[in-house]
Amino acid sequence: MILLNQILQGVFLGAYYALIACGLSFLFGVMRIVNLAHGSLAVLAAFLMFGLSDRLGLSPWLALLAAVPVMALVGWLLQLLVLERSLRGGALVPLLSTFGLAIVLDNLLFEGFGADTRSLSPYIGDLSFASWALTNDISVGQLDVLGLAAAVVLLGGLQMLLARTRLGRVIRATAEDPEIVGLIGIDARAVYALATAIAMALVAIAGAFLAMRATFTPYSGGAQLIFAFETVVIGGFGSLWGTLAGGIVLGVAQNLGAYVSPNMFLISGHVVFLAVLVARVWLGEVSWRRLRARVA
Repeated sequence: MILLNQILQGVFLGAYYALIACGLSFLFGVMRIVNLAHGSLAVLAAFLMFGLSDRLGLSPWLALLAAVPVMALVGWLLQLLVLERSLRGGALVPLLSTFGLAIVLDNLLFEGFGADTRSLSPYIGDLSFASWALTNDISVGQLDVLGLAAAVVLLGGLQMLLARTRLGRVIRATAEDPEIVGLIGIDARAVYALATAIAMALVAIAGAFLAMRATFTPYSGGAQLIFAFETVVIGGFGSLWGTLAGGIVLGVAQNLGAYVSPNMFLISGHVVFLAVLVARVWLGEVSWRRLRARVA
């Protein structure tokens, strides 16, 4: 029964990882960019909501409603001022520019808020610790269930947006070939800016759950980026439902590792990530060799 509880809690943890990774996966699927400032931007959203709740007295939910359009605007500006220009320099330049942006954001947050840990859990009342008892040995946190529901709704909504709407078809076409879509009157720059805005709106929601379920500091972004990146790699870059599956695999692996030994919590997740990464590289190499053999 204890093992079952560890698996269940790992699923909820994985849903949080999927929320964190959602924007990263979406942005890579559209623009083929790995945004190394992703974790720092999530922390920025968390601090924004904390400031609105702590200094202005807004509830965290109203703060989230305010943070989503603000972060979407940040995403729009990020694309126009940083990503669009860096993409002209090749695949490596966006990595360097977003890495530099992460350093700037971390230090600006440190200057503005200091090194103290913050959390929104005191502002959400009983939700921070309330749970439902499934059995005598297993209970589920209400905030964890809300996070799982949010991950399913967001990823499902994104999937429907891309698959069943005109905007989604435009985004997918631009992702395939931005030069060709320009011939039929689609402004690839505007599509990229909109996609980045959507990704940063998702980051705002991820930042809300980060702030409500745990503590954070100005330098928490690095850890969030690692979890998001591992989730996306396990689930497959650009795959939205794969992002949810990858998060759950990572969360369950970490919780099972902690069940064996508390020191194995992070290590077990990293081991699963490396195993999946090696498997993907090996399968890619095998497929390439078979293709070369057929051509020869």
